[in-house]
Amino acid sequence: MTPILVTGLPRSGTSWVGKMLAAGGELVYVNEPLNPQHPPGRCPGVLRASVTHRFQYICDDNAADWMPAFRDTVRLRYRFLAELRANRSPYDLARMIRYGAAFTHGRLTGRRALLDDPFAVLSAGWFARRLGCRVIALVRDPVAFAASWRRLNWTVYFHELLEQPLLVRDHPEVEELRPLIGSQDHLAKAAALWRVTRAVLDKTPDILQVSYDKLAADPVNGFRALYAYANLTWTPAAEHRITRACLAEGTAERGFAWTGLSRTAYRPMNSRQALHNATRGLTSEEMSRVRHLTSRGA
Repeated sequence: MTPILVTGLPRSGTSWVGKMLAAGGELVYVNEPLNPQHPPGRCPGVLRASVTHRFQYICDDNAADWMPAFRDTVRLRYRFLAELRANRSPYDLARMIRYGAAFTHGRLTGRRALLDDPFAVLSAGWFARRLGCRVIALVRDPVAFAASWRRLNWTVYFHELLEQPLLVRDHPEVEELRPLIGSQDHLAKAAALWRVTRAVLDKTPDILQVSYDKLAADPVNGFRALYAYANLTWTPAAEHRITRACLAEGTAERGFAWTGLSRTAYRPMNSRQALHNATRGLTSEEMSRVRHLTSRGA
């Protein structure tokens, strides 16, 4: 059965889209197996492989290190012993029970795996070509993306990309990030990451790029189209769940939480209202700067 990968840079709506695709009841949601932070990553029950970098690059040349592990993941084969050897806290045991049960039930009932993983964004082509995934890559408006990172006080360490020789070889545009190593200009770094990632996605075949902003403006019709792309059944129940989760009044600020077993949990929000607040925290001058830094001619 064809697995699904939902990817895109962090804060581009991957958790939201993953949860809405899973609302139809045909998928098992797998949260960020390539995240190098535990939780949600470094869980060998879910992915029995060693993640060494954020935005880990996977291609044909290192596929031997990743293919067996991801085959188990997309076939919903949970590795209980491997998980117990690595993680034994009460939180980890609760997470193991949840994922182990979901994988086992999903495999027995013929469900498909859905990987929600922003850290797979630079490897999307491999997931489509070698793992057979239907890949949905979310792209958010760059100003809204940068504003979101600013509000969370996030930054990116470009050495984690540049220290991956296969990534630099296959995508030389990554070298554009080198001058910003060690920079404290977080806005410039967010813009550069957005621009380079978009360049990689634009030349990656066999994936579907989806505008987060257009999807948020018209979620019901947008998700109906994504269900068709992913070969999922659009049912009245799925439409009801998506409508309730995406168009609830007065919930524009509740789209993301650090609670729950995933620690990157999506919560219901009014996606249309959220668009109006997406750039808060940036001045007009900063917005213009991000537009310039992410333009094709920058």
